[in-house]
Amino acid sequence: MTHSRNNGPGGSARLPARVMGVDPGSETTGYGVIESEGQRYQLIEYAAIRASSRLSPARRLLVISQKLEEVIERLRPDVCAVEETFYGVNVKSALKLGHVRGLVLVAAARAGLEVFEYSPLEIKSALVGYGRAEKQQVQEMVRRLLRLSALPEPLDASDALACAICHANTHSTRSRREQAAQSLVSRARLAR
Repeated sequence: MTHSRNNGPGGSARLPARVMGVDPGSETTGYGVIESEGQRYQLIEYAAIRASSRLSPARRLLVISQKLEEVIERLRPDVCAVEETFYGVNVKSALKLGHVRGLVLVAAARAGLEVFEYSPLEIKSALVGYGRAEKQQVQEMVRRLLRLSALPEPLDASDALACAICHANTHSTRSRREQAAQSLVSRARLAR
């Protein structure tokens, strides 16, 4: 079932676009949904999904998957932005993280959402202007951009919101460049 309210890749037919950001984690998966109109953002919802450590790994994945699918169904994002895996983790942790990323991708694809992936470096650069920024700096920038009175907690949810904002910035800039290029082509054709 498709949930997109806009036509075209990344929700480009009209603004505002509703973006769901996800920060996959084997213990805590953060998500955040925003609406973006260019460089203006409105918070829709954010939270962290935690599955009990007493559950088997398969059951934990099921809990995360069901919650993400419920959020997608309820909030109807246009696109999903996912933080890429950080490669400095050990193999066992990377495998667990890979399982969660896989279910995020499947949940988004099942809902008909286009998925965009961003590295932590890209996200930090888009929000703070510095790819090596600390998590607290990113969290503070998320607070400012969304005009929140308090820092969004926990960090997993804040990171998911940062991922959503990164996509909105990237997509907005890309759309402006494409429109400018199309305008130049149109002018060149008219000049002939």
